[in-house]
Amino acid sequence: MRSRPSPHPSGSDDAALTAAVLVDAAGQALVVATSAANDNSGVSAAQLRVLGVVAQAGSINLTQLAIALHTAPSSASRLCDRLEAADLLRRTADDRDRREVWLVLTPTARKLLDNLGRQRQETIAAVLRRMSPDDRAALMQGLSAFARASGLPVAEDAAGTAAQAQAS
Repeated sequence: MRSRPSPHPSGSDDAALTAAVLVDAAGQALVVATSAANDNSGVSAAQLRVLGVVAQAGSINLTQLAIALHTAPSSASRLCDRLEAADLLRRTADDRDRREVWLVLTPTARKLLDNLGRQRQETIAAVLRRMSPDDRAALMQGLSAFARASGLPVAEDAAGTAAQAQAS
């Protein structure tokens, strides 16, 4: 049985897989390190996901939310019902088309997400403080490159903070 030649230059496939294993392990460590904040929020992981999607969108309709969650609209609607009852989500009718309903975060939800974000960042910072300055700088450079390669936007203030930290 003949093996197919690799479409990648020699070794690049192995290096990418090794890096993927390390990134996956780091991702798991981040989940473990930050889950305590989420667990103590009184909101389920699925509900936090809804809040995160709505926060990122600013406002979103139920169909778009269901697509973003990869779930049925009826399941997304039930999640929204619970979030609305908890004063974390508000449904608002579109001014131009009353049949269209938009989902927006309440001030309570924004405060919750801000607090959770701050708690996660504090937990992650505690781990990062145990790293040497050179290791932190290398990690920040690698994470910046990863974010650029993924095509996901990197917050301006995070990029500026990373550059300042690397310089110090």
